[in-house]
Amino acid sequence: MPFIVDLTSGSVEKEDRSAERGHFGGSILGLRLMAERTPAGLDPYDPRALLYVAAGTLGGTAAPGLAKAVFLAKSPLTGVAGETHALGPFAAGLRGAGATALAVVGRAERLSYLLVQGGEVTCHPAEELRGLGTAATTDALRARHGRAAHVAAIGPAGENLVRYASVVTDRAYAAGRYGLGAVFGAKNLKAIVCVGDAPAQVADPEAVARIAAYYRESLGTNPLAAWQAGVPGFAGWVGEPPAPGYASVRNFSVPGASGLRVPEAREYEGRAVATTGACPGCPNDCLKVYAPPGTAERRTGGLGQEAFLSLGWNLGIDDLDAVLGANALCNDLGLDPVSLGGTLAFAMECAERGLLPGGPAFGDAAALPGLIGDVATRGGAMGDLLAEGTARAAARLGPAAAPYAMTVKGAELPCFDPRVQPGIGLGYAISPGGPRYDALEHDLDFDPVAGLAYCFGEARRIGAEPAPVAELDAERGRRTARLLRLWSGLDALNLCVFASSPTRPLTIDHLTALVAAVLGDAFTLEDLLAAGQARLDAMRAYAAREGGGPDELPARMHDEPVTEGPHRGAVLERASFGRARDAFYKELGWH
Repeated sequence: MPFIVDLTSGSVEKEDRSAERGHFGGSILGLRLMAERTPAGLDPYDPRALLYVAAGTLGGTAAPGLAKAVFLAKSPLTGVAGETHALGPFAAGLRGAGATALAVVGRAERLSYLLVQGGEVTCHPAEELRGLGTAATTDALRARHGRAAHVAAIGPAGENLVRYASVVTDRAYAAGRYGLGAVFGAKNLKAIVCVGDAPAQVADPEAVARIAAYYRESLGTNPLAAWQAGVPGFAGWVGEPPAPGYASVRNFSVPGASGLRVPEAREYEGRAVATTGACPGCPNDCLKVYAPPGTAERRTGGLGQEAFLSLGWNLGIDDLDAVLGANALCNDLGLDPVSLGGTLAFAMECAERGLLPGGPAFGDAAALPGLIGDVATRGGAMGDLLAEGTARAAARLGPAAAPYAMTVKGAELPCFDPRVQPGIGLGYAISPGGPRYDALEHDLDFDPVAGLAYCFGEARRIGAEPAPVAELDAERGRRTARLLRLWSGLDALNLCVFASSPTRPLTIDHLTALVAAVLGDAFTLEDLLAAGQARLDAMRAYAAREGGGPDELPARMHDEPVTEGPHRGAVLERASFGRARDAFYKELGWH
């Protein structure tokens, strides 16, 4: 039952959608509301645009894998449905305040914030918070509403309508992709504050406790869970450098040896701000907070797995403190590190090729904080250009710049290179909301030789047989579509992909039992896949209505093969990619 909040009129009402089956109060319901309540062709910054924020019926429950909140709106970056998720305690805060979902329309007359407390939603002035970063905003609102308040806030980037501005929850946990922070800004909405500690109710607490105990015991035996739980964690890149072609180097322009280093574990010493307790009810502690000593605001250093690649290797930078400092600054200013890194890398390559005089240079770590600040404030011509994102910047620079725009549907590619993992490439290209690295599991995990053999049985349950990573054929398309559908189901229910099947401890049977234990209704694998299909279908229908971009990758992925290492020669041959894409469509019933 979402609250419908109109910032223009100040009205708040509840809309009972409980008779509808299959939306679980999450992104499927948000997509339905967007389709029903907004006309086609609406500018994402139009006051009539709808912003949806939800824990749903599962998110925020004190159990493994249930800490996720979804943020959804028409994306200023892509023009289609932009869905991003925040881990950490915000979903529990929303539930504790007496809400499962908010649907926000209109535009406040002045900068404001929403307060959710005791099952009611009210709007309050926030002009004194203008220009503050997300940490200072959170501090100010907690001083007003109590230290236990949970806060989702934007920084200067959202206020200045940077097209890839993020929303940051509880200082460190970002809802990063697709510019949802700019939608907040367009609505004059600085933050959502949640006050209350009512626990999310579960139908069968004993069953939830059994699954939680199993999960805790699995942390020592499941290699990915152990990696996530350990220090510096799965976002703290350490050890041997990835093989050439695995990750983007200098805007995907170096498909051979990078010449860059990966930090050693000891280099993270003295940089940890918080390494435990991010997600209530989950013992895995995936999300850790790191920042260099002396950083102006260290509490915003929540480290996602993509930060080191996006703000490091993709920019020709391998200095750990430069990357950690840039990540903390991004979260404080409210910028998505992935799109920022992609946009800066594009600008650096254009400058290197003489297409952007005075542009930034690869490897210039010292200039990174200033660039980030200029983008967040739209400072100067360069900051204003880069605040528009790669695709729009390329259009301004002219046709010669287009080959260096590493985007799909207007959104910057994550930094895991699809030339080596073609299923990831299919996911980037075809996902109807735009490219996400966590939309489906990596191809390498299902390679018969180099993969994670313990997860093959789980993958087979959805028809995803192991296959050599380099194979790009129709079966790759079908396998990728099945994996995408599974993880789409997780997204639809606000289940955490970093805890779940096929590679993490929560197997399909644990996931279905967990949903049943929380909701009190029978729940099967077929129900999970049906939710995944429904979410994908709704996103694709919305994209078709809005004239979303084509399901294509940048030409570089088809034309420039990996030149060295174990993946030498890897490239997405166009005809094979087309056949795999056709099989992908057929598997999902998209013709």
